[in-house]
Amino acid sequence: MNNVALFVFNGDPICFIHVLLNAIDMHAKGTDAKIIVEGAATKLIPELENKENPLHRLWRKVKQLDLVEGACKACSQKMGTDQHAHAQGLALLDDMTGHPGMAAYRERGFDIITF
Repeated sequence: MNNVALFVFNGDPICFIHVLLNAIDMHAKGTDAKIIVEGAATKLIPELENKENPLHRLWRKVKQLDLVEGACKACSQKMGTDQHAHAQGLALLDDMTGHPGMAAYRERGFDIITF
């Protein structure tokens, strides 16, 4: 397993921390890991930039390591966080009628893990 796309739909910070930790761990062990922020998880985007947020340090690290592929355009618009995603330099992914499709990742040889 050399390529893994981590699709995080769950907006619970306790779930989200596992996505961040796994992406960092996989990257350290030579796996090309990419995080795709989807669904309810897009509501966390502005919160993650808050230095008081317990996930802030890990969020900054995955971004510095270029492990965040982007956020769902449609879901971030629905959650009102698309401007926050844009301000953070996140790509708004929309290749599947406004949402990031998994098929493109499969075609590029990525295994898909959903949270």
